[in-house]
Amino acid sequence: MANENHTRFERARIIGARALQIGMGAPLNASEEELRSAFKAELISLFGVEEANIRFVLDPLKIALYEYEHDMIPIDTDPHLD
Repeated sequence: MANENHTRFERARIIGARALQIGMGAPLNASEEELRSAFKAELISLFGVEEANIRFVLDPLKIALYEYEHDMIPIDTDPHLD
């Protein structure tokens, strides 16, 4: 799962930078189906069961967090020193 070697500041920077990229139209690293299934309960609560199958997650921060937690963000950081 998510890289445990990142500090909370690196994690925030990576997720924030990726959310900005997504918000500006960058291609997603997760497929629509992956995101739809990951956020299915939220989509059902917002749009109902029928619409949840065709709706898409639009929040760039949620998508960036999902990508980070599933190691889908190709951003490297220099290792921090202890």
